[in-house]
Amino acid sequence: MIDVGFRYSSEGIVVGDELHELGRANTLSVPGARLRYRVRGSGPVLLLIPGGPASASMYDDVAPLLAEHYSVITYDPRGLGASTLDDPNEDIAVATQADDVHRLLRTVTDEPAYVFATSGGCATGLALAVNHAPQVRTLVAHEPSLSELLPDVEERRAHNEDIFRTARTAGVSAALHKFLPAAGFRLPDAPDPKELAAITAMREHLEEFFTPRNLEVFFGPMWRPLAGYAPDLDALRATPTRIVIGIGTTSEGQFAHRSTLLLAAELSQRPVVFPGDHGGMMGVPDEFTECLLKILAEQ
Repeated sequence: MIDVGFRYSSEGIVVGDELHELGRANTLSVPGARLRYRVRGSGPVLLLIPGGPASASMYDDVAPLLAEHYSVITYDPRGLGASTLDDPNEDIAVATQADDVHRLLRTVTDEPAYVFATSGGCATGLALAVNHAPQVRTLVAHEPSLSELLPDVEERRAHNEDIFRTARTAGVSAALHKFLPAAGFRLPDAPDPKELAAITAMREHLEEFFTPRNLEVFFGPMWRPLAGYAPDLDALRATPTRIVIGIGTTSEGQFAHRSTLLLAAELSQRPVVFPGDHGGMMGVPDEFTECLLKILAEQ
């Protein structure tokens, strides 16, 4: 029998003497924040890192499907969803986000875990694979949004700074209106939440995580460190963690599609094609889950 680093009780997963209740929200204190997380299913641990301003609700459709095969951990990154920040004015470094995941994994299992990340959350996953490689068996990075890899990086930096300043002077709604087109999504002049959901293919999930509070954190303390994150390519090539780069079938022309191809080339990979677009886990959850399960089963 394989030692997976934890045992099951009738109430949940037990690591050491600590119980993590299945299907219920748990809270973990980390330096400068408190994280809300949830454990579902049984089997090897699979942790899902959301992207951008999204919280764990991004994975509401795929997590139950994945939980038929894995112990699925979903969480709200610091400051987002039900997670909190001690100091909302302090920048949130990508290394800090990776350290949060490191502490969360250490709380839930003693064994290497599978990790899936999407969009801006891939920065956290990539930093985790470098800084805490022994904890990550496989990292699947779906459409990583990495401005620093693009040939027009100076233009991207200027636009990212403009988005940050817009959030400060005109509010997060105005910043969002600039952010989405820059990411490759087209907007009407005065989008309402329903139009945004249709255009970005995130449907009802958009209203759940495009909240004023989430956007204040995303365009505030999270924005500059995340937008300016440059992965350590040499360290990624050297890490013992298996890294798989994923790309959507219908996201061509979008910012993340470009950076995904560039990162895959730097790592001498051909991206694995996932169903759907940048939000495929929400748009086509059944097909998306099937693809992810196949990737995780490969060694």
